[in-house]
Amino acid sequence: MIGYAFCGSFCTLSHSLAAFRRLRADGTELQPIFSERVYETDTRFWRAEEFRTAVEGLAGRAVIHTIVDAEPLGPASPLDALVIAPCTGNTLAKIAQGITDTAVTMAAKAHLRADRPLLIALASNDSLSANLSNISALLLRKQVFFVPMRQDDPAKKPHSLVADFTSVSDALSAALEGRQMRPLFL
Repeated sequence: MIGYAFCGSFCTLSHSLAAFRRLRADGTELQPIFSERVYETDTRFWRAEEFRTAVEGLAGRAVIHTIVDAEPLGPASPLDALVIAPCTGNTLAKIAQGITDTAVTMAAKAHLRADRPLLIALASNDSLSANLSNISALLLRKQVFFVPMRQDDPAKKPHSLVADFTSVSDALSAALEGRQMRPLFL
């Protein structure tokens, strides 16, 4: 079973849902996990209930969306891997600093206690500024891997990085083998 967490980079949720759909089409069993913001926030991109219904329909199981429900995803209910796609800069910083105040950060903490792969598909406007040290810290951490990423608009958003969501499946396969997919930056 693979955990698949969605965070509030709302403009990339459709890309992440496409990656989720590809994994399911390949027969991967997925346990969806939502940040509280994704679970309850309507945006111009998705209504929360509509997105939740789409993900639950594909997964065939309910979304985990509370800290209490995410905590057993470590030793009690281990996952083979945990994917966070999209992972916001806020969530990335919390994981790097060991802060567990959301369902997604609790799932990551619980999962890493079991020493299994965590795959991050970053989508953040401050990746190459305020969050660069957090990327660096997590690249050095055992069992943490990244989906290859690129600058999405170097002229208008010079500090932004976004994962190549079409590479989630390949990056997950590499992470399950204990290796970082390369190149990391496209």
